[in-house]
Order: sequence, then structure tokens, then C-alpha cells
Amino acid sequence: MIGRLFAALALLFAGAAPAAAAQCGGDFHAFIAAMSREAAAGGISRAVIDSALSGVTRDQAVLAFDRRQHGTFQMSFERYASTRVTSGRIQRGRQLLQRHAALLARIQRQFGVPAPVLVAIWGLESDFGSGDTGKLPVVRTLATMAHDCRRTDLFQRELLAALTIVQRGDLSLRDMIGAYAGEIGQTQFLPSSYIKYGVDYDGDGHVDLRRSVPDILASTANLLKTNGWRAGAPFGEGTANFEAMREWNRAEIYRKTIVLFAERLASGA
Repeated sequence: MIGRLFAALALLFAGAAPAAAAQCGGDFHAFIAAMSREAAAGGISRAVIDSALSGVTRDQAVLAFDRRQHGTFQMSFERYASTRVTSGRIQRGRQLLQRHAALLARIQRQFGVPAPVLVAIWGLESDFGSGDTGKLPVVRTLATMAHDCRRTDLFQRELLAALTIVQRGDLSLRDMIGAYAGEIGQTQFLPSSYIKYGVDYDGDGHVDLRRSVPDILASTANLLKTNGWRAGAPFGEGTANFEAMREWNRAEIYRKTIVLFAERLASGA
């Protein structure tokens, strides 16, 4: 999601180098060759490397979008929230609170995050899975962003993390489809967050943040808990839990919108 990119600067998945190993800019094919060597050194199989990176090309539309996205949160909170916390989303969210009540109660007992907060994030990120979760090949997107020199360290790590997701068998390469910064799934995890916080909550042996509602909601709760969420405490602006949500999104206007949405959901539950 917008904003999580900058939070992710601090995330390093296991085995990643502390700084970019491949030279950004210049010849793209040489860059991919260097990334392939880095992936192999980190334990990614040759089969995964070849299937993911062979023939990959830059996506100029991804770069154009990245340069346009700055200033997304320049509007007022009232205006921004009014376009996100709509009556339709509130109604749908309350239905899902009821449908998944047992699952959400189990997640809250384990991770301490209230059901309305999780459902609010789910709704804002992807309209509860029915909205746009991205249509771009994650590997191509991340390779494009990693080759660009503005945030190459971040996106080189994210590219290696994406290959790790495939290596682990959580998602096939065909299923590695996401948004313009490589975010994956119904609550839009960057690959490094997928690895760090992903939970196999349905017990099928894979973390599937595209299709498994138990995995999606539990992983979202795990991210918040890991970053300091306090069970039973308030989560409005100025609280410790509001700060814990910085790992989700550093933009205050977005976190305030999560709070508003969660309160609206809870008031009709």
C-alpha cells in the first residue's frame, strides 16, 4: 500500500545483504544477471531463478506510476475518509464481521487485534477481496523498481523476498500478481512483510494472502501484534496502538481512516 513502502525500508528478510548487491541503472540485462547471482547466493534454486527472471523486461508504466503517486494524502482527512468509509463498505463490512465471527474471535484471542480493525483494513485495501488487488507480475514490477536507482536497496530486497515466496511454495510464479509496488494479496503485503508476518492460519502448509481469508486476517493481525499492538487498549489517535499501526501505514490520515472505519463497523455490530 502507499506508505508501507517507506516502512519497509527497515525490513530485511533472512539472508538478505545489508545493501544493494547489483548495480542499479545501466544495462537491465546485466542488472538481472547480478540479481540472479545474488538470489542463488541466498539459497534460491536455479529453477526458481530461471523461471522468474529469464526474459524479464522493464515496465515503464510502473516507473511512471511511481513518479505520480507522491501527494496522494494531500487532501483533508474529512474528504479522504468520505471517499473510503462509504455506506456500502460499512454494510458489507458488518456482514463479514458476522460471517467470520468465529474466525475473527479466534484471531483476536491469539493476536489481540479487534475484529473491526482487521475488517476495516481489509475493506480499505481491497474492498474485502472483491476490489483491485493489482494485475501486474510482481517479479517484473520489483525488478523494474530495483533497477531504478531511487530506492534500489529496498526493491532489491523485495525482489529477493518475492523469489523466496515462490521458493517456499506459498504462491506459484503464476499467482505472483500484485500492485504497482509489488504489493500482494487482499491486504496488500510487500513481499518482505509477507515473509516476516505471514501466518498459515488455515493449516494447509502455505501462506496464501491472495485467497485464504484465515491467512489474510491472521497475518494482518500478526503484523500489528509484532509491532506493538496492545490487546484491549484503545486505538484512536494519540494511543500506543495508533502508533503500532505505523508499520501498516505511516500516513496519519490513513491510520485515522482505519480508526473511523473500525468505529463505524463496531457501532453497528
